[in-house]
Amino acid sequence: MITGLGAICASGKQPEQILDSLLDGTISIAEIGGWDGENWPCRLGGVVGFSPRELINDRKLLKLIKKTDVVGIYAAEQALNSAGISTYRESLASADDDSFAERFGLYVGTSGGYYDTQYDFLPLISEANGSMQTIGERLGESVNPMWLLGNLPNNVVCHVGIRNKLKGANACITNHGTSGSLSIIEAFESLRIGDTDRAIAIGHDAPVEPQTVLYYQKAGLLADAQLTPFDTDRSGCILGEGGAALVLETLEAAESRSAPIHAEILGKGCTSEAEGLLPVRVDGDGVARAICLALEQAGLETQQIGMIVCHGNGTRTSDLSEGVAIRRVFGTQIPPITCFKWAFGHLLAAAGSIDTVLALTALQRGIVPAIAPLSNIDPSLQELPIAKVAREPISNTALILSRGFGGQNSALIIRASSR
Repeated sequence: MITGLGAICASGKQPEQILDSLLDGTISIAEIGGWDGENWPCRLGGVVGFSPRELINDRKLLKLIKKTDVVGIYAAEQALNSAGISTYRESLASADDDSFAERFGLYVGTSGGYYDTQYDFLPLISEANGSMQTIGERLGESVNPMWLLGNLPNNVVCHVGIRNKLKGANACITNHGTSGSLSIIEAFESLRIGDTDRAIAIGHDAPVEPQTVLYYQKAGLLADAQLTPFDTDRSGCILGEGGAALVLETLEAAESRSAPIHAEILGKGCTSEAEGLLPVRVDGDGVARAICLALEQAGLETQQIGMIVCHGNGTRTSDLSEGVAIRRVFGTQIPPITCFKWAFGHLLAAAGSIDTVLALTALQRGIVPAIAPLSNIDPSLQELPIAKVAREPISNTALILSRGFGGQNSALIIRASSR
């Protein structure tokens, strides 16, 4: 059961606020600040504009961690609060609270780090002019001795656990664009096999930094202007920052504390295409197999899916192969299709997390948000019911798709409780 939600990105800092922005057709992608980008080939990004102190009231911690950690911790604690975890624990006796904490898991999807983690070293390398002896002698003067602690990839696992006294099973997953969805799947499995009674699944990322933007552009992945998934004139994706989190509980655990149940996770599928780091199969094989695995575990037929949230990153081959995969699995009876990256950018490791949170929020309102910048659907995808305008879902069940480098694919099926 999903009992708590949290999210933050360029479109807002709460799930409802972000969905409102999507329904208004607002594009929160703008010119990147923070460095002189006048001659940069791509200057657009979905940047989280809130100050760290607005998100985490801990000056000592904020001196140590990076922006990706801030948005991850913020989203996690928003989800824990919405699930009423702290309030419930205050009612427990000490021994019962210890048991609660030891059966509460943490699963986090994150990136493997970006080039900006190395920037502290660059001035000294330049000044040393190739002398390793000089670098060795002056390293302590130039690089913060806390550098390592500030760049740990599992900082969010650590600090969410420490700040909230959560002591159960945990994992930090790095698998590019599927990291966030895999954190949900790992949390789901930990509940299913009895490792935990409750768990939080978090995805977070902040890839908008000079070298990452430059190299994605050189790889031909970034859009010239707007991110326009499934459009005839689409030219690529745009990077964004953010985080999202979900609190999961077994039905027994949720009912034991009268928790609000937003939705149920019904099934999941994970596949790899094994074609290379960037290529995707044009026949949609990996995506189609992930969808079939999720449907099989959920015990559902295709006509029981109410809406599909695609990866929809705006690159020509990824969008096309997603459409081919959906057609292959669903035939001619395809539910409404939408996606969200056009509004706030591709959050990479957090993409599957925020797509799941927004899919659930949209199901609760009974709406499939439109893809606002979509003008002319690619002729190869014309027969797909891609949402140029907002529509009603066919049922209260959503299929969410995520993709990542290396031909990784994941599919997740959730059923909202309120329709």
